[in-house]
Amino acid sequence: MHTYELALDEPVSGAHLDELNRRVYYISEAIIGFELVPGDGGAVDAVLVSTSHPVDAEALGKKLRHVVDTEVRPQLPTPPKVLWRSATDRVPRPDTFAGLLADGVVHEIGPGQVALGAPALAALDALDGLLRDIIREEFGAHEYRYPTLLPVTALHRSGYLSSFPQHMMFAARLDGDVDTYRTFAEEVAARETIGDRVLHRCAPVDRCLPPTMCYHTFDQFAGTVLPDENTVVTAKGGSFRHESRYHRTLERLSDFTIRETVFLGTAEFVREARDRFRRRAVELVEELDLAGRCEVASDPFFAGAATAAQVSSQRLLELKHELHLDVAPGDSISIGSFNLHEKHFGDAFGIKGPDGATVYSACVGFGLERFTYAVLCQYGWDVADWPAPLAERCRTTPQPGKGIR
Repeated sequence: MHTYELALDEPVSGAHLDELNRRVYYISEAIIGFELVPGDGGAVDAVLVSTSHPVDAEALGKKLRHVVDTEVRPQLPTPPKVLWRSATDRVPRPDTFAGLLADGVVHEIGPGQVALGAPALAALDALDGLLRDIIREEFGAHEYRYPTLLPVTALHRSGYLSSFPQHMMFAARLDGDVDTYRTFAEEVAARETIGDRVLHRCAPVDRCLPPTMCYHTFDQFAGTVLPDENTVVTAKGGSFRHESRYHRTLERLSDFTIRETVFLGTAEFVREARDRFRRRAVELVEELDLAGRCEVASDPFFAGAATAAQVSSQRLLELKHELHLDVAPGDSISIGSFNLHEKHFGDAFGIKGPDGATVYSACVGFGLERFTYAVLCQYGWDVADWPAPLAERCRTTPQPGKGIR
């Protein structure tokens, strides 16, 4: 392992430290670990990075300073704003993921990929059921099951490709020609590894793995006039984001499940629906007696000329709220987000209401593996110890047969 201390042009402090923390791994694939180096007054003067092989430290430092100077430092400092905090004194255990592995409740398949078994899988389905109850009772949403692959054009027209390029995962196929198939088959037979010899034989990429469910919905209604003034759609499905080396436990996966609900209609409707869903979600968390908070947040915009302005604007206008649950002493994870888009997606996808005006939109999404993990961290994985609304839906779930619970 090799280490390099990369100096910053000026110290970074305060709320900007969180923004710096969530960008370092994306600066270069070579970085396998990092620490922020504090200077006077607690501000960070440098970043100590570790790499698996020698790199050009000057070039790496230039990349880091560019990201800090263009994306982190220009952000307007906004104090944290908590909208709700739970009253429970429940403290999560510090060793949950190790215990889940030891008991066979989960199984690590690869970086950012974890398989769930009983009773975690039952908890995930039950939590999704509780969310669906809210969606049905409050909004009467139309439910869809979308295919996994999403047209790249949907993310292009939405602006996702330029706002979150670090998360993108594409689906490729071999070019449709018999010579390509034959040559590829010969290479597979002759080589132990094949990944580095595939892409140059692939057809143009027209599909990608969806980073979340709502893009399926916007693509579904692209270029249409909605029959009703306000429309609500919900879907559950696999979502995919490259998390570099930020992946860990069930908190941050590259392959995960989202329950998402999209609101299309008037500005008043989508804002009221977003806020109503947030209130109902908080009530659910209180009913489950889970420790957490809800706060104003921002998305991880990256590598764009307007990144700092996008983050600052999103926070100042309070367009994004996040519901965090505790997963370890002093540590929490966002399990749900409540987002206002204004007319961004209505304009991008050409979606109009019955009056011919461009619709406003909002969406609410829950990471079901994250939600499940927070419950397991706070209650363990013996179903008998779970809060009643959850335990009642999981009465017939088998228990793991070894280790601690």
